[in-house]
Amino acid sequence: MKTLKYSRQRESIKASLMNRHDHPTADALYASIREEFPNISLGTVYRNLNLLVETGEIRKLTCGDGADHFDGDTRQHYHFVCTECSQVYDMDLGALEELNQDAQSCAPGIIDSHYVLFYGRCKNCLGKKVDKGIDKPA
Repeated sequence: MKTLKYSRQRESIKASLMNRHDHPTADALYASIREEFPNISLGTVYRNLNLLVETGEIRKLTCGDGADHFDGDTRQHYHFVCTECSQVYDMDLGALEELNQDAQSCAPGIIDSHYVLFYGRCKNCLGKKVDKGIDKPA
């Protein structure tokens, strides 16, 4: 695993990510980091995020919405991605360990890591459609 020289900007990016649970994109993190570091570039944010992913300090999620999302929670857990607003939510499933064991018993080798994404519409987006008269329950 790569060891990184200390960087105030990188530590701030990591701290910002650790204090969030919304799985932001690099652009969203860049917008919040600029308050503390007005001269930071988007390229610096991308480079530091990729370094933090490389060292295993954060996780990168590719959700299919065209942008990578970042997660400060590196433990094994699942995610729900809203197909309308692209928001990513953590899912703490009670059967996670059992599912992981089942996957390992079926795998043709040793599973080192994984990430699972469930796709659908979040409660906020469902509520907006019901308010507009779309997808009204029968």
